[in-house]
Amino acid sequence: MRRASRPLDLGTVSRQKHAVMPRIASVLLPMPLPEAFDYAEPEGLALQLGDHVTVPLGPRVIRGVVTALRDGTGGNRPLKPVLERVDDPPLPPGVLTFVDWAARYSVDVPGWPLAMALRGLRHPPPKPDKVLVLTGVQPARMTPARLKVLAAAEGRKLSGAALASAAGVSAGVVKGLVDERALAVDFVEPDRGLPQPDLSLPPRDLNPGQAACVEVMKEMLDAGGFQAALLDGVTGSGKTEVYLEAVAAALAESPDAQVLVLLPEIALTQAVLARFEQRFGAIPAEWHSGVSPPRRRQVWEAVASGNARIVVGARSALFLPFKGLRLIVVDEEHDSSFKQEEGFIYQARDLAVARAKIEGASVLLASATPSLESLFNAQAGRYRWLRLSARHGAAQLPEIGLIDMRQTPPEPGRWLSPPLIKAMAVTLQRGEQAMLFLNRRGYAPLVLCRACGEKMKSPDTDSWLVEHRYTGRLVCHLTGFSMKKPEACPHCGAKDSLVSIGPGVERVEEEARHIFPDARVAVFSSDTVMDAEAARTLVASMAAGEIDILVATQAAAKGHNFPNLTLVGVVDADLSLRGGDLRAGERTFQLLAQAAGRAGRHEKPGRALLQTYSPDHAVMQALKAQDRDAFIEAEMGMRQDAGLPPFGRLAAVIASGPDAAALESYVEALAAVIPNAEGVEVFGPADAPLSLVRGRRRKRFLVRADRTVDLQGFMAAWRARAKVPNSVRVVIDVDPYSFL
Repeated sequence: MRRASRPLDLGTVSRQKHAVMPRIASVLLPMPLPEAFDYAEPEGLALQLGDHVTVPLGPRVIRGVVTALRDGTGGNRPLKPVLERVDDPPLPPGVLTFVDWAARYSVDVPGWPLAMALRGLRHPPPKPDKVLVLTGVQPARMTPARLKVLAAAEGRKLSGAALASAAGVSAGVVKGLVDERALAVDFVEPDRGLPQPDLSLPPRDLNPGQAACVEVMKEMLDAGGFQAALLDGVTGSGKTEVYLEAVAAALAESPDAQVLVLLPEIALTQAVLARFEQRFGAIPAEWHSGVSPPRRRQVWEAVASGNARIVVGARSALFLPFKGLRLIVVDEEHDSSFKQEEGFIYQARDLAVARAKIEGASVLLASATPSLESLFNAQAGRYRWLRLSARHGAAQLPEIGLIDMRQTPPEPGRWLSPPLIKAMAVTLQRGEQAMLFLNRRGYAPLVLCRACGEKMKSPDTDSWLVEHRYTGRLVCHLTGFSMKKPEACPHCGAKDSLVSIGPGVERVEEEARHIFPDARVAVFSSDTVMDAEAARTLVASMAAGEIDILVATQAAAKGHNFPNLTLVGVVDADLSLRGGDLRAGERTFQLLAQAAGRAGRHEKPGRALLQTYSPDHAVMQALKAQDRDAFIEAEMGMRQDAGLPPFGRLAAVIASGPDAAALESYVEALAAVIPNAEGVEVFGPADAPLSLVRGRRRKRFLVRADRTVDLQGFMAAWRARAKVPNSVRVVIDVDPYSFL
């Protein structure tokens, strides 16, 4: 009898076909490579987008991420197989899209932003905790102290020190029980959970302006999708309270919602974390260079799993693997610290807006002195413009005065003018605090020989060595080179001929101590506050009134509230106006307005005095009059006439090499193949102001383009037209902030 044929199961056929059909996995490696490489997917591996895998690359085995999967039939060449899948959380689709977008925007290879996204996985996970547990074995000799230890260990797993403390005995008693095998060593995985924010806690009372801003943010979040807003509020207006409530609203939308808050300085992190803890009853996850490597691994995994709902971090936190990102806050959005100048070059403020758009999230840019780019977008209606024009509570904006250093100069060899010294004396007599602001680290920015005129420079670099008198060393802040200050000039051999030129914060501190010997003086800079704990300690001391005079760089010029600080003296208000920085006026106004804004943030009125040799400069006059709108109007007009950002776009090409002739030949060849494009101007090549760094000569081009031009496309096409010699390194900087 002939068996009846079974009906065809299309699903079975499809599954069988899929099981045998080879697939090709495109794997992006965290290396300076132009694209992902193709590998064969081994049968049964069932890879997914975002999976971490190991693959062969020449003689090495490299870890990468799967960025694409496609049918491998019909291939005309054999491919090496993927070796294995790594058991780490896969990168979400939004991260993969963001990595690709960031590379194209920065005209760089995608391996660099991928390396940023994988940074947390470079570090090993936290080691298991060593604990002691009961074994059931009775010790040969029982004592009251041993009984206490055994009772304390019942049903618990504690470290030796914790067990001794719980039992109230010495460590020797615990060790004796281990030796007699009444206690055994065990290892447990550390708790990787993070405290969760409590959304039921009540917010602080908001004034009407703050409440209106919060309502707009809630509307944006309720509407869903990409939304952008600029929170533009004077110093002390309560911007932090506004974005805290925006964070609460974002988290309340979904149990999976996550929020990222970007800060420009590590020193600000501790104050902001404290505000978050007050509002939500839990400290957010931190992400910055001061976080230990095992903790960074823990935070990375918590973000990937969704367990980290709030992350407060530096610019690199943008590349964390968020699954449910609903809101990004960029605090002090104008700050130049958001610009990454080395390695993968990017502007974190701009990438934050892009990441929010990719994720369908909201982004809030907050500042008392917004960047002209953000103001331009707010004026054009691209961003919602939220304004806070008055300080919170009874506090008033400080009075700002100019000290004309031509009329009332300091004593020879000194840096504080008589009017500033007098104001400090009055402030201290009232029991109030003063801050002297100078954005220059160290003791003196230049050391030269008075016998031969030789300027002390870093080896193979044009950068001057800065004297640090605390350590007795000369330091290059560009390359990190450091040497003990010599007793004789290395050039001419003259002894005791090296003199310090100009002031740094250490020198200003020395002068303040000399003038006010009874005052308690401290320095706040990256040389004295080198980690988060040091920042927390110094800020707490200042807030508690344990410091009379704080000498500070920009590390203390923003984000801090010192209730008894009523006088800010700016030692060199002209400092950031010097040089060829196209943003010099804007940057000076922002920095000095932020520094002046530290004064009078509570009930006592504040005052700021700016020492300047250019009191008639438009920036100084705008600061004195506290007329930001007039300054912005004038600066915007100048930018528009010149076609500079935000009315145009800039990019720089920096070529460097050890051989001056080879470098010159390359930049000439590059200049000869500039694409012919309407709306684009190319200036250069020219020697960079710092023409020698770490033994490499440097040349620069500057590109200015109309806003309608595809600047990234132009830069990529231009770079591809000239072969780069092996000895030459080429860097493209879109939207440059440094012109050195």
